[in-house]
Amino acid sequence: MLRALFEKTGTAVYISHLDLMRLFQRAFKRAGLSLTHSHGFNPRPSVSIAMPMSLGMGSQCELLDFDLEERPESLDLICQKLNNALIPGVRVRKVYEGGQKLKNLAYLDCCLTLEYDLGVPENGLEELKVLFSRESLPVQKKGKNGMTEQDIVPLIRRLEIAAISSGELEIRARICCQNPSLNPMQLVAAVNCYLPELAPDFVRCCRTEIYDTEESVFR
Repeated sequence: MLRALFEKTGTAVYISHLDLMRLFQRAFKRAGLSLTHSHGFNPRPSVSIAMPMSLGMGSQCELLDFDLEERPESLDLICQKLNNALIPGVRVRKVYEGGQKLKNLAYLDCCLTLEYDLGVPENGLEELKVLFSRESLPVQKKGKNGMTEQDIVPLIRRLEIAAISSGELEIRARICCQNPSLNPMQLVAAVNCYLPELAPDFVRCCRTEIYDTEESVFR
């Protein structure tokens, strides 16, 4: 099994997970790279993406596992062929083998940019810092069985907030991404819930790196 490290940026962030899967399957075909298929009544191509993202979220560190019927001599050639067949905003950074087991994936770094059309409200930065220093921050979360409450504080390893312009605040955090997981947008949900006067007009969200249980970069 091979693994590709890829990024999804720009307008490509609005491609859903299922459409992204279809995009890669077609890219392999256009690139002349034949995927192996599962056995059985309804064979499926051997391609999967770890940790599906919410629509609108970008990433610099997505993982795609796949297997080919015939492997080219160079893994760099697979990378090049795929990038020639993909759309702008989706780019394979590296193809390699011997990737870590996905069960060891534990944390991710995320960057959220909170945009305010009329400028950051007065004392907004300080109020956000106080909010995320609380010992508990229960936030409503939509799950398979309806709405549940999730305390996000135990799932945050570290968090920093900074003003990057007169109309933007940036949250950089390392959070749990598996067993249990925290959607980065839950950080914004906490702002909307506890500080509605600081609710942003628009949010940009991006995963920047992923880590194993020892907080070493996961590949």
